[in-house]
Amino acid sequence: MKISSAILTVLLANTASGFAPAPVSLSRFSALSSTTDAASADEAKAEIKVKVDDAENDEVKAQLKIKVDEAEAMSESIAEGMPKEEVETVAKAVVEETPVPTETKVEDTVDPSIYDPSKRVQTGRYDSKEYSIAVPFLKRPSKLDGSHAGDVGFDPLGFTETSDMYYMMEAEIRHARLAMLAVVGWPLSELVGPNWLLHGPNHVAPSVLNGFDPLSFITVAAIFGGAGYFEYKTSLRRTDDKEIGKKHVEDMANVWDYGVPGDYNWDPLNLYSILGDTADGRKALREAEIAHGRSAMVGITSFVAWEALTGHPIVENNLLFHPNAVVPALALAYFAFGLFFEIENNDQYLLQIKTTSEGEARMAEVERKSKRAAEQGVVYAEIAAEYAKKYSKIAVEKYSDAKTKYDQVNADYTKYVMRNIESESK
Repeated sequence: MKISSAILTVLLANTASGFAPAPVSLSRFSALSSTTDAASADEAKAEIKVKVDDAENDEVKAQLKIKVDEAEAMSESIAEGMPKEEVETVAKAVVEETPVPTETKVEDTVDPSIYDPSKRVQTGRYDSKEYSIAVPFLKRPSKLDGSHAGDVGFDPLGFTETSDMYYMMEAEIRHARLAMLAVVGWPLSELVGPNWLLHGPNHVAPSVLNGFDPLSFITVAAIFGGAGYFEYKTSLRRTDDKEIGKKHVEDMANVWDYGVPGDYNWDPLNLYSILGDTADGRKALREAEIAHGRSAMVGITSFVAWEALTGHPIVENNLLFHPNAVVPALALAYFAFGLFFEIENNDQYLLQIKTTSEGEARMAEVERKSKRAAEQGVVYAEIAAEYAKKYSKIAVEKYSDAKTKYDQVNADYTKYVMRNIESESK
């Protein structure tokens, strides 16, 4: 059995080297010099059995077992007494003719849609920015990477490190929506509201700082009571089982599992998809909403402060609330400025006016049209000059002719009058 055992050992060693990791792999024929008996073959088989048991996956394990079985069958079919050189030749032929299976690498498959901004909101928008956009002299808060709508890195007191992000975002969007209603309702109440619902001799809007009349207090208390009840009923609402909520969960899957704060599944006019029924389209609309809400919170605070300090309504002698030409002119100037320029801040200077690429193109177009208009103006001016020269000459001739005729008529009339005078004198 020495020869067949040697063949088996070579085949087993080859099988092991085909599947073993590089640091522990065996040479295909290293076993020939030292394994020529059954004991060595048994040791080789034991080693292969260990490798079979330690195989990384079922497919490799099954292929190892097949090779072991093939090697054992081959060793039994070779007659004993075969010379060592022939053993090497047969073993080598078997090894070279037997394909060594390679390990199948199972690669993790990743859904490419998670990297598509139209499918999911992408994280790390501001990862490359060291400093906050809103507060350029402070470093960007670590949890504010631009993933959420309205994130400009503003957290100078570090609330994002100590408080729940979802809770704070929910509170902000609720206050923003209330402020947008208030910044419109406050001046409207002073412009068109009945005086009995306003407060004081100057008829200011009722508020904590302005004060209340009995009737206005009842009205405000009823409004805030309804708002408080709504807050109570919706504070722990579930949104991921609603139509819009499901979209939000999918949109924000790369960020967290909580969807979007402020989601009430309310979009009766289907305006939420006005910028595109995509993850980035919905985020852009949320950006617009929170930007307007923050402006409204600043605006309503200024209304309250102004009336508390002056005692006069915000709409009194205010250009924003009465017909005039100044505000439209300023709005038009602002719009025209935005067509050509932008204001940017950098790490060295603030409020730098810079021409945008679109503005440069528009300027070039205006210059081209102005030049063309000037050239056409010259042509038209020359044509007008020719016409003026021509018709002025005609006018002079007509005038000269008319003057000659007038002088003739005047002379004839004078003669006629003189003859009558002479005839009467005789």
